Amino acid sequence: QLQLVESGGGLVQPGGSLTLSCAASGFDLDYIAIGWFRQVPGKEREGVSCINSSGGDINYADSVKGRFTISRDNARDTVYLQMDSLKPEDTGIYYCGGRTWITTIHDMCASADDMHYWGKGTPVTVSS
Repeated sequence: QLQLVESGGGLVQPGGSLTLSCAASGFDLDYIAIGWFRQVPGKEREGVSCINSSGGDINYADSVKGRFTISRDNARDTVYLQMDSLKPEDTGIYYCGGRTWITTIHDMCASADDMHYWGKGTPVTVSS
């Protein structure tokens, strides 16, 4: 059974940077598409960025394009989210989710309810 564990969240000032990690165990990450999703109280979980199993296809939400970078190291079974130029509206709980098969990476990021696996999340607070 695949297990996903997020780390790297914290408190950062506006304009700052954080790098989140999603570490996988129990299954070969080579076959799993991974997405980063965030959730704030009272709102649905939304897709931030998704990457297919090989790393060759990537999707970003419009709100993070040019500021966030997703990457993966399948040898280390880890997916990263580099977050730069952080804004207060980036605040939330960040979850990594996985699927063993996808239609398109865009559809994966648009369908948080359809993930096969979830981590427990890591909190990110952007505040001065």
